[in-house]
Amino acid sequence: MGTEVCARCGGSLESRSPTALQRVWAWWIVGLLFYIPANLYPMLITRTVGRDSEDTIVGGVITLAHHGAYGVAAIVFFASVMIPVGKFVAIAYLALAVRKSHGHRPQRLLILFEVVEWIGRWSMIDVFVVAILVALVQFNLLATINPGIAAVTFALSVVFTMLSAMSFDSRRIWDEVEILAVEDRK
Repeated sequence: MGTEVCARCGGSLESRSPTALQRVWAWWIVGLLFYIPANLYPMLITRTVGRDSEDTIVGGVITLAHHGAYGVAAIVFFASVMIPVGKFVAIAYLALAVRKSHGHRPQRLLILFEVVEWIGRWSMIDVFVVAILVALVQFNLLATINPGIAAVTFALSVVFTMLSAMSFDSRRIWDEVEILAVEDRK
């Protein structure tokens, strides 16, 4: 039988952190707060001979589509809008589902959690694309591309949503199943 006190230091042992969901929500809210200016301010500032252009994420998608680059526009929209919004919704759904007896199938919630974790690894691709464009297009007299403030806030939003997902204790998904199994044995 397990012990409730650490044999080495005498401190109490907990299998679940009582503040885990608070950390999930704290990181989630900060990530959302940074995602808003990431969509309101320019992602790229382009200067060509006699012309300055500032594009937000959605503005860049519209510009790409207007120039006929529908595939690239779709990829940018999916990676910069759909995936981040989907991550926000999925993390919030998971955090709400484990607060109380959820009645959901734990396997589906675990798959959702694993998808969010997997996508987190690829979420910085937009920031890397901006960095590569800035490094490649620096023809001082003809054209320059500089990152806008949205590139920084988008990167911060990605980092904070990754921290939110990492703070989520996936064992909580299975807690209800274990409680029901114990109740059934009684």
